[in-house]
Amino acid sequence: MPARAEFHDRMLSLGLARVSEAAALASARLVGQGDEKAADQAAVNAMREQLNMLDIAGVVVIGEGERDEAPMLYIGEEVGTGNGPGVDIALDPLEGTTLTAKDMPNALTVIAMGPRGSMLHAPDVYMDKLAIGPGFETGVVTLEMSPGERVAALAAAKGCDPSDITVCILERPRHDEMIAEVRATGAAIRLITDGDVAGVMHCADASTGIDMYMGAGGAPEGVLAAAALKCMGGQMYTRLLFRNDDERARATKAGVTDFDRIYSRDDMVTQDVIFAATGVTEGNILPGVRREPGWMTTETLIMRSKTGSVRRMNYRTPV
Repeated sequence: MPARAEFHDRMLSLGLARVSEAAALASARLVGQGDEKAADQAAVNAMREQLNMLDIAGVVVIGEGERDEAPMLYIGEEVGTGNGPGVDIALDPLEGTTLTAKDMPNALTVIAMGPRGSMLHAPDVYMDKLAIGPGFETGVVTLEMSPGERVAALAAAKGCDPSDITVCILERPRHDEMIAEVRATGAAIRLITDGDVAGVMHCADASTGIDMYMGAGGAPEGVLAAAALKCMGGQMYTRLLFRNDDERARATKAGVTDFDRIYSRDDMVTQDVIFAATGVTEGNILPGVRREPGWMTTETLIMRSKTGSVRRMNYRTPV
């Protein structure tokens, strides 16, 4: 049997950008139309079609759900031509289906790729997440700290007052106590309604004004966010959260043996990866798809953890 081809991240990054672009263009036609399922399905179809053009032997490790729940881009699905390197793929064809349906900010298409075995197979359960940007000592904030202690620790590390810290939190009833405690420190909070991959990415982009992300969200999205931070720089700590025995069984099936483990960014993404995201609606990190008579234009963020390179690519196509 011939040896499996090497994972050449530089050569594959442009192809990954095309995959992300295709999903954004397809879902952009449904922005503001109020149909979340149609927008998501359009993105799934386009992303899968483009993935199958790449010379990879890919396996979806973070995808649309189990095979019996998702007919395409399900966890375990093999994608690509089969004639290239073996790779893990984590994806969300449309991160922010509600945002897209309602034409609200920060909907993205996101996809990450790394060598086979490089990404945590996170079960579809909740995950407690904590993230900050680059430039700090390891462990300056931890999951064991209370929300208020995290704000104080980060402010001390930055040499500023807690009132100068801005925290991004997903707006959910489960976070009401966290929100109150953070506000009691004097810190500001930017609440988001959906899209916590983008929320974590905000920490590593100084232009967003976000210093820290915290709160519980989907575990699969946590792995995607970790892939982005591995490219952008920054720290991330997570822990799986279980509500019942069914979710614990799901985790066991995914290979999780320690239900209380705290995962760092590099525990979730163990090798160098590439990451692409394309804006669907206007956002803090990327502009949305721009439509004009006869044309559509996208902007895609392409990142490589191996070099730390961040590239923005505009694509204008006739329609």
